Amino acid sequence: MRIAIMQPYIFPYIGYFQMVNAVDKFVFYDDVNFIKKGWINRNRILVNGQDCMLTVPLLKASQNNLILESYLRKDTYGEWKDKLLQTLELNYKKASHFEEIFPLLKTFFEADYDTISEMAIESVKSVSRYLGLNTEFILSSETYENKGMERQERLIDICKIEKANHYINALGGQELYKKEDFKKEGIQLDFIKTQPITYKQFNNEFVPWLSIIDVLMFNSKEEIAEMLNKYELV
Repeated sequence: MRIAIMQPYIFPYIGYFQMVNAVDKFVFYDDVNFIKKGWINRNRILVNGQDCMLTVPLLKASQNNLILESYLRKDTYGEWKDKLLQTLELNYKKASHFEEIFPLLKTFFEADYDTISEMAIESVKSVSRYLGLNTEFILSSETYENKGMERQERLIDICKIEKANHYINALGGQELYKKEDFKKEGIQLDFIKTQPITYKQFNNEFVPWLSIIDVLMFNSKEEIAEMLNKYELV
């Protein structure tokens, strides 16, 4: 049984969804520390043919807080949301799948969220539902009582609790974890490496690794399904 364990990101890039699609169970690691200037509350979209940062406003964002303790800034969220939707409409209204995707995004951003954890998790779940992915989602904060363990020890413990014998991690995990350590516990550790993915973004020079929002605007479900398999395990 394959498992992945990752922090929740807001509308992450295609590689995140490759990981979701590659496993049987996906654990949202929501009870670990928030990462400032990371991808939990930020991503990139296409504006005037160039990448532009999308940043969800948070109340006193701090790396001393857990992700699930990082609250949205409600006093500015409404204005931010309206500007974001206007930006998305202005820059993507001529995209091939705008008429299908924009209403989904509008519904999403107009919903009520308290924390970035809740919002980011729902962004991943909503896209997964749209794409027809059957992965089971789990929240670490609601499922495991091992928050006090060391980082690698805790990941191994989650794998054992879920009876997973194959753990798939992001490519950056190569700097943190050794396959031998997991193998000793009867767990195969692999890192997912996304292959180059390109598609037509109007007539502009292609801008890679944008939010899944960009992928959805320009590609059909069938085309995205092919992209989800463009990776290798290393």
